[in-house]
Amino acid sequence: MPKRVLVVEDNELNLKLFCDLLRAHGYEAEPVRDGREAVSSARRFKPHLVIMDVQLPHVTGFELIGQMQADPVLGRIPIMAVTAYSSHEDEERIRAAGARSYVAKPISLARFVDQVEKLMAEIDE
Repeated sequence: MPKRVLVVEDNELNLKLFCDLLRAHGYEAEPVRDGREAVSSARRFKPHLVIMDVQLPHVTGFELIGQMQADPVLGRIPIMAVTAYSSHEDEERIRAAGARSYVAKPISLARFVDQVEKLMAEIDE
């Protein structure tokens, strides 16, 4: 059974790219376009990993990370932030919020897949 990845991204092209890339590497990808639906989608889909844009309309990635971390079930799911914020301070802030991994946009496809596989390997340990 393939591992499940919830992808929270408001940009349609990025959402398609991330989901297509994940599916090409054998993962089941569930797209979420609106951050306000991310928590309920995660509860229903039961992902092994959440990939999340930090800059979302209506709710920030930081708020979503906090909501997921506070949930007794969702709090155990690793989160990989994907964002245009690219400074060292931004990365530290994103990790301090609870994201396990961070990939800057525009993404390197190889780095994106490498980070997903690294997080999935940690789950298997």
